[in-house]
Amino acid sequence: MEDEPDRGATELSPGQLSPQALRGLVEEFVTRDGTDYGAVERSVEDKIARVEAQLASGEVRIVFDPKTESANIVLARDLGQS
Repeated sequence: MEDEPDRGATELSPGQLSPQALRGLVEEFVTRDGTDYGAVERSVEDKIARVEAQLASGEVRIVFDPKTESANIVLARDLGQS
């Protein structure tokens, strides 16, 4: 599955990114095509705040794939699955 982290991927804590890089990653994630937030329309700022809260709580994590040189935000529960 495309959104699952590759076995060679490295998990990063939000503190390992500069504030600008973290904001850019979260903003790209919430504005990505195909991202669905249900029946209620939310502003980009609301979506960013929610993802930032999920990062802070550990519900979602950042993974970096050195093969594609890209980072993604994934559900923490998906990190333990093969």
